[in-house]
Amino acid sequence: MNAILATTTGPSIAWYLTRATGAVAMLLLTASVALGVLNVSRYSSARWPRFLFDALHRNVSLLAVVFLALHVITTVLDTFAHISLVSAFIPFTSSYRPFWLGLGTIACDLLLALLITSLMRRRLGFAAWRTTHWLAYACWPIALLHGLGTGSDVKSAWMLLLTVACVLLVIAAVWVRLLRGWPDNARVRGGALAASAAFALFLVVWVPSGPLGSEWAKRSGTPSTLLPHASTTRTAEVSR
Repeated sequence: MNAILATTTGPSIAWYLTRATGAVAMLLLTASVALGVLNVSRYSSARWPRFLFDALHRNVSLLAVVFLALHVITTVLDTFAHISLVSAFIPFTSSYRPFWLGLGTIACDLLLALLITSLMRRRLGFAAWRTTHWLAYACWPIALLHGLGTGSDVKSAWMLLLTVACVLLVIAAVWVRLLRGWPDNARVRGGALAASAAFALFLVVWVPSGPLGSEWAKRSGTPSTLLPHASTTRTAEVSR
């Protein structure tokens, strides 16, 4: 009966909104991280003073949080996977693709921690706030893997291009920042360069056999009752 309903019931508005808000949140988070990594205050000029760059970074970060909140809300409201509010904040508690959804939950929790500590910056002090602020950089790769693991659009050309653009932008920002101060702290900078290159290589090797491979919906942990719906939805999207 569930299989019949899955093949006759089309995607809901919340399902489309979840996909859209997730993609926009990823773009905004990428832009925020790239701006932070570059430390744009170093590139200020008379035409573009420091406060403009700081304001841009802050506003992009706030927009990322807004779209993340919309992404969480629409995900909970969507009746396809029945993801609870608890699973949206406690990692690995959902029955729907638990590991990959759990990564998204971790990314969400990290951003919430960043937002809360930013609001309490005066009470925490600069050192504590700055330490927490580094969580934003850990949040980005986790959110990227979440999108690749759970996203229904991962095989779409536009989503692949968006993902590649996000990865290239962040890695380029990291390399510009690290090479700019070379050879100061060469060992640390070299380690960071190697780590960024290793992450990119991991994606190149894993994505074709993972999210782009056959039966990913099943292998990623989609409940068996939802597999017919996932297959039908994917076929409908490709035929458009």
